[in-house]
This record gives sequence, C-alpha cells and structure tokens, in this order.
Amino acid sequence: MRQKLKKMGCYIIIIVLLPYVVTVFLNGPSIETAAPADEMEVMVKQGEKEIQLPLDEYGIGRMAKEIPASYEEEAIKVQAILVRTAVYKQLKEEGSEAVLADDFWTEKEMKEEWGSRKFSEYYRKMENAWQETEGQVVMYGEELANTPFTRLTNGSTRDGKEVLGSEDYPYLKIKECPLDIESKDQIRTVTTEDMDAEIKETDTAGYVTSVRVGEETMSGEEFREKYKLDSSCFILQKYDGKMRITTRGVGHGLGLSQYTANEMAKEEKATEEILQYFFEGTEIREVAEIIRNSGNTE
Repeated sequence: MRQKLKKMGCYIIIIVLLPYVVTVFLNGPSIETAAPADEMEVMVKQGEKEIQLPLDEYGIGRMAKEIPASYEEEAIKVQAILVRTAVYKQLKEEGSEAVLADDFWTEKEMKEEWGSRKFSEYYRKMENAWQETEGQVVMYGEELANTPFTRLTNGSTRDGKEVLGSEDYPYLKIKECPLDIESKDQIRTVTTEDMDAEIKETDTAGYVTSVRVGEETMSGEEFREKYKLDSSCFILQKYDGKMRITTRGVGHGLGLSQYTANEMAKEEKATEEILQYFFEGTEIREVAEIIRNSGNTE
C-alpha cells in the first residue's frame, strides 16, 4: 500500500510540475512559472487564421481527425503518443515561434462527423487516451523520434532511408503488415482521362518514387496528390481509351500502420509493444524524465 501511495504521489507531482517541465524543455531552466498543464496554450493554424488553443484541446482534435474513433483504446493511446511526440518535436525545433499546422477537428466538427449520438462516447475515448498517456513521447536515444503514420499499408511499411533520403531515422524500417492486405480498403481503382504516363521507379516496398507524365517527372506522392489517389503505391493501365489507376493501401506507407496497430490492440498487445514494432529501438519516455536527465548532464 505504501508503495502504491508513493507511486501515486510521484504521478501527482509530475502532473503539477508538467507546465514547468514543458517550459524548461523549450526554453531552458531560467523560466520559473508557467500556466497549468491543461491550460498550456500553443499557436495553431485554423484555416487562414492562427489561433491559440490549450495543448490538450489541440491534441485531442488531431487524434479525432487522424484515427478512426471506432478503433481499440490501445490503438488510440498509441496515436495520442504519436501526436504528442510530433508536437513536442516541432516546439523544440522551432521554439516559441512555432505554429502547429496539422489539421484538427473542433468539437463541432467531431459532432458533424460522428453524429450527436456517438459524440460523447468517441470524445471520451480520445480524451481518456490523451490523459492516460500524459507526458509520454517516443524517443530514440536522447532525441524525439520522427513518428509518421499511415492509415493502411500495401502489406508492409517503407524504409525511412529510401523515402526521406537520410540515415537519421534507423528506426523507420520495413515492417510486415500482412493483416493490412485483408482490409476492405486495400485496393481501390479510379479512372481518369487517358494520359501519357509511366512509372519509372519504385522503392523496396513497392511504392512509386518516380513517375513520368508527358515531359514532366514527379514523385509518387506528388502524383498521388495531383490525382487524389488513396496511396502512392499504384499501377497504371490504359483501358478503353482511359487511364485506370489501381492503388494499394491508404496513405504514404511510412512509419506506423494504424490498421495493423488496431489489429495488434485486438490481440491485447500493449501500447509499448505496438510502438516498438513500428519504431524499432525507440522507447517511450516521460517529458519530466527527459528534463531531469538533461539537467544531470549539464
């Protein structure tokens, strides 16, 4: 019992001191005060405007937009950690001038998307996941990790070096996701007007890295965005005077597969195990721990 009370006391202390920890994390230890954690505000882009929002409101709004609310709670907790890691990484790199531009949903948009009957249930799932992972981020060594995610792969994730052209992300490796192939959204076909186009290069995982359209050459992601495709893993076929484009997966294919993460959660895999599978060699750390260790090395 004493051990439990001690552990609970430490947790409460972390919550109370989190605002100071965040301030130190971004600005150094000279700042002595900050707003309460749930009132800490960040600058975000909303449409054409820049507004300030509490960090938890923005984080929950991003989660709501980025992952299906029907997914397992453990998968949503994984997404909460990915969102928090991305936010802290940008704040650390850009400092107080940072403007968070990733899209998020307001409560009004959540109600419109989920319907009034499901809103309370789904919002509570997002909120609980955010609160239960309070302060947790993904680290590689002493650095915040780059933690991209995709809705559904073509059967495996992509190699970070091939996609990003850098060796700075050794934890972004090709990971098999055989369950993704079973998804009803795995294969989609769209038909466009005929065009002079051919795929020039693909990466190891089968995603297009270069495609020629007429005299122009573009990346697979650029082609995907231009023609509003589900994925940059695709094939081109001329058919009946038109161009048929068949895609596999949903998204860019790099990092964590949300679909496989959800299937792993159904198999009672823990948050840590899911993250370790997709970001090999990383670990979940507390912001408070990061600051404490940084202070010990100075």
